[in-house]
Amino acid sequence: MPGRSLLLSAALAITAAVPVLGAAPAGAVTPPAGKPVDLGRQTLPAGDGWASAGTGTTGGAAAPASNVHVVADRAGLAAALASPGPRIIYVKGVIDVDKTCADFAADGYTLTGYLAAYDPAVWGRDTEPSGPMEDARAASAAAQTAYIKLKVPSGTTIVGLPGATIRHINLHVDKADNVIIRNIRFEDAADCFPQWDPTDGDEGNWNSLYDNISVTGSTHVWIDHNTFTDGDNPDANQPVYFGRPYQVHDGQADITNGSDFATVSWNAFSDHDKTMLIGSTNNPAADRGKLSVTVHHNAFSGNLQRLPRVRFGKVHVYNNYYQVPDAGPFEYALGVGVESQIYAENNYFRLSRSVDPADLLYNWGGTTLTGKGNLLRVGGKERPIDLVAAYNAKNDPDLGADAGWTPTLHTGIDPAETVRREVSRHAGAGEIH
Repeated sequence: MPGRSLLLSAALAITAAVPVLGAAPAGAVTPPAGKPVDLGRQTLPAGDGWASAGTGTTGGAAAPASNVHVVADRAGLAAALASPGPRIIYVKGVIDVDKTCADFAADGYTLTGYLAAYDPAVWGRDTEPSGPMEDARAASAAAQTAYIKLKVPSGTTIVGLPGATIRHINLHVDKADNVIIRNIRFEDAADCFPQWDPTDGDEGNWNSLYDNISVTGSTHVWIDHNTFTDGDNPDANQPVYFGRPYQVHDGQADITNGSDFATVSWNAFSDHDKTMLIGSTNNPAADRGKLSVTVHHNAFSGNLQRLPRVRFGKVHVYNNYYQVPDAGPFEYALGVGVESQIYAENNYFRLSRSVDPADLLYNWGGTTLTGKGNLLRVGGKERPIDLVAAYNAKNDPDLGADAGWTPTLHTGIDPAETVRREVSRHAGAGEIH
């Protein structure tokens, strides 16, 4: 292909300018004196959360020079992901799709036609949509999926160069092992064709397909120092149809379908509804004994729910900074799902006066959560908060206070009073030091 030589030249130039730390121990993040760090060659430090279990997470760090790529558009990213591994992929500039929603529309689909066909006054609220317009919506969604959902294979590191952005694309880590994704701004993985389901909940809901990052059936995944945002297309600006918000976004970083051994660290999540789902169904067949995830030093600002929501997994949630400025749209922070074992430790919750601390937890069929060392700030006052006691004072049935395990895979738990400052300064893309 004509661009191949240019791609390799750019890759080799970067790896020559940024030395590989081959002499450093596995997991090392400190370069020799005076030498810059090559993020593409970094591996997860030993003991840094569940992704360090067993064989650890090295991504594509062992890639030969021929498997190192610099990509600046969707086609280049797709080609690099399909290339031989292990592979290192450096993202340069803004990678966006070059098609619009109209380009994906198939078989006569229009939103106007869809709304007319499935208006509850016409269709009712007892059955899911079916028929020609729903078939057209599904065909349109399939066309979008084929273009914007890019599979990330085993043995891959994807790292952003300064200012890197991936927009309108869903990275899908599916049935893979050993993947690292770092230092990228992810924007607006919007669904052009949400599906209306009048049977979802009491009033029906619009459901969308795409996450910024989806991890399904995968192991040893490290998602670190990324920024997740809906950009200029926030959930808050979506219209209302059939009395329900037109939901064009799904998760920002979801870990589901029997995935295991993941660490989500030092990311910034903002102004989004369904943020992070760990475990997608109540069926234990695929998930019981899996979904071991560590969530640490992340900044959640203006998010509405799933911070995270957990089923089945032993999930260590520590040293995260939560900002909840408005009780109106906020639903909960930690979702306690079926057989979940959340260990929430030394997190910092900054709430507006309108937010009830009892709403930081929501019971999705779980029975217990361990809360330890968490700190609450309302106004200018900080105080310890017992998350379970606050929830139980308002809700029945009570949650138990012992999740039944004690995390050991962590590189150190910071005092909760330092979390607001440190996470504010260092979470998100462009903040790796």
